[in-house]
Amino acid sequence: MPVLSYREAIRAALREELARDENVVVMGEEVAQFNGAYKVTEGLLKEFGPRRVVDTPISEAGFIGVGIGASMLGIRPVMELMFWSFSYVAFDQIVNNAGNIRYMSGGLINCPIVIRGPANGGTNVGATHSHTPEAILASHPGIKVVCPATPYDAKGLMKAAIRDNDPVYVMENTILYNDKGEVPDEDYIVPLGSADVKRVGADLTIVAHGRAVLTSLKAAEILEKEHGVSVEVVDLRSIRPLDEATVLASVRKTHRVLLVEENKPFCGVDAQLAYLIQAKAFDDLDAPIGRVSSIDAPQIYCKPLEDIQIPNPARVVEGALKVLA
Repeated sequence: MPVLSYREAIRAALREELARDENVVVMGEEVAQFNGAYKVTEGLLKEFGPRRVVDTPISEAGFIGVGIGASMLGIRPVMELMFWSFSYVAFDQIVNNAGNIRYMSGGLINCPIVIRGPANGGTNVGATHSHTPEAILASHPGIKVVCPATPYDAKGLMKAAIRDNDPVYVMENTILYNDKGEVPDEDYIVPLGSADVKRVGADLTIVAHGRAVLTSLKAAEILEKEHGVSVEVVDLRSIRPLDEATVLASVRKTHRVLLVEENKPFCGVDAQLAYLIQAKAFDDLDAPIGRVSSIDAPQIYCKPLEDIQIPNPARVVEGALKVLA
C-alpha cells in the first residue's frame, strides 16, 4: 500500500474528486498559482485548469459567500482557509447561511460545500492564528464537522465530505501535514459519523480527536510500558455527526474513561462527551470521567509555554493515572 503524507492524502482526495465530478471546484487564497499556503493543492491548477482551481482575493467573507451561493446551484466547492482562525469574519455565511439553508427551504435547496484548512495551536503563531473552532461549529444543527488524525482518515473523510449534500467543515492540523501513513490507491471513503478504535485495551478508554489522538497513543504506550495499564484509544474522527455507539461500547468495556482534546475546556467537545457518557453509561463507570484539554487561556506565543498549554503525553499520562487511582 502506498505511503503518503497527511498533506498528500488530502491532495489525492481532491484530485480524485475533481476528476470524478466536474461540479467539484477548489477555491481559496493562493490555492492555484502558489499551490496552496501549505502546498496541499500543489499541481491541481496545472492538471484541472483555472476554472476548477480558483485563486480568490484575501476576503474570507467574500469567497466563502461565493462558494455557498455556488453550492446552492449545484456546484460542489472545496474552500481552503489559510487558518480556521480567519473563519470568524465569514461566520454569518458559514453558520447562519450554509448551516440553515436546507432546513429553511424545506429540503429543497442543498448546500454541498466543504470548508477545509488548519485549526490548531502548537505552531507558535499567536492567539489570533491558533483557534480550534470545531466545538463552536458543531453546536449548530445543519453543520457537519470532521477532524482527521491520520493520512488514511484525511483522504477518506475528505472524499466523504465532498460527496455530502450538507456543509462539511474539515479541521486539519499544520503539525500533521508531514506525518506519513498507508493510504490505499483505490476509491474509498471514511463515512461521516464513524469513530475508529486506534488501539485496543482493557483498563482505560481514552477518547480524542485530531492530533490529540496521536498524543494519546504515545501516552498509551507509556502507560503500558511503565505502569502495566492496557489503554484503548478511540478516535472520534467525526465531531458531528458523533459516533456515540463506539464511544459507549468502549466505556462499557473498560469502565474508566479519559477525554483528551486540544480545544479549550469551557463548552469544549469533551464537555459534550462527558454528558453523553454519564447520561448513557453512568452505571458502567468505576471512576469519575477524567479530562485533559488545552489550558484555558488565549493561545500562548512562547513555544515552551504553548507546549505545556496543549495536551502532551506527560499530561495525558498524569490524567490517566488519576482516573485509574
